[in-house]
Amino acid sequence: MHVNANDVVCLGAEPRWFLATVLLPPDGDAAVLEPLFDGLRRACAAVGATLAGGHTEVSEAVSRLVVAGTMVGEVPLDRLYAPTRIAAGDALVQIGPAAIEGTALLAAETPGALRRAGLAPATIAAAAALADDPGISVVGMARAAWDAPGLHSLHDPTEGGVATACGEMALAAGLGVEVDEAETLVHPLTAAVAEALGIDWRGLLASGCLLAAVAEREADAFVARLRAAGESACRIGRFTASQGGPGRPAILRASTGPRALPRFTRDEALRVLSPEG
Repeated sequence: MHVNANDVVCLGAEPRWFLATVLLPPDGDAAVLEPLFDGLRRACAAVGATLAGGHTEVSEAVSRLVVAGTMVGEVPLDRLYAPTRIAAGDALVQIGPAAIEGTALLAAETPGALRRAGLAPATIAAAAALADDPGISVVGMARAAWDAPGLHSLHDPTEGGVATACGEMALAAGLGVEVDEAETLVHPLTAAVAEALGIDWRGLLASGCLLAAVAEREADAFVARLRAAGESACRIGRFTASQGGPGRPAILRASTGPRALPRFTRDEALRVLSPEG
């Protein structure tokens, strides 16, 4: 539900109606359906949407319960944000810490590995709890950003993490991007989990974080606006005129000097959870 709503609000739209297709295997327990739909209704209410319909059936095509959803929203046409609106020189702003989703997932699924790496049980439990607080929804962040002067585009990082999302924005705009490693926002628990597992948090599942392209002249005011709304926000880079093809180059500026922005064809969470897959 929240992933669907995140996609809608990044376009500037209010989530309104959700349709769910629910597939149950032949040997599935129908008793799970009532609490499932109760959960869907509660999740809809949390983002201001209504569970409006869909489809439910028992199917031999699945071996476990599957829910596929579509969120429909409404947006004023003059507030429709799209990556094609990003311009060279725009500031890249991060709202919320990176990789909350991946941190919570790995803490819940690999507590043994994390304990063996030296993390305390209380630290692992706190990392798993990030799934609920701050959670993976960016609806509040997006609503706080809407209609801000100079806002051109919003994007919610998911698989492949913040690094992949920065590259996706640039590629979609036909521009380059430069990211300042020292400015990117990361939760201390994320850094601890990533270090313990030997992975790069920049390529880790990142629902719960939002990226924005904002006109340079309005960037400082935009960051202040989000902070006043209670969100962590920081300028982490800028979009540049493309050289050598759409979306290139994508550069990470670090203390060791500039280098290519890391690209993650496989999310770091999968590298841990399915190393052979």
